[in-house]
Amino acid sequence: MTRLERLDHRFVDWIPPDLEPGVLYITIEYATAVHSCACGCRARVVTPLTLKDWELRFDGETVSLSPSIGNWSFACQSHYWIRQNRIEWAPRWSAAQIGGARELARAPGTSSLATPRASSGMEPASGRLVRLLRRLARAVRGT
Repeated sequence: MTRLERLDHRFVDWIPPDLEPGVLYITIEYATAVHSCACGCRARVVTPLTLKDWELRFDGETVSLSPSIGNWSFACQSHYWIRQNRIEWAPRWSAAQIGGARELARAPGTSSLATPRASSGMEPASGRLVRLLRRLARAVRGT
């Protein structure tokens, strides 16, 4: 497996069933970003874009996701940030660190702490967030 150092982004209406490695697919309608794991294992990484989960930043040319992507439920257990389309790799976490992050993520009022959902199903996001993301998409497309 070849670890990626970069992801290109694509704003799409629907996430394709077959993901192209090295591409971060972003759907405004479902407020979700999806990509093949950057470690090269090809696992599907689903990151919901909500106040509780991940935040997407688009500067007109590149995208960043926050917090980091921690694929603790995948065999690879990869951990990285996506910053301005670049992959920044984190050191490998121990089982105790992963367990602590999972416990903290379950606490009320905390974020997901970089634990992507492994499912490919998408649910519509809250109305306010969707409206904001649609405005962003229109600005990007120039409409």
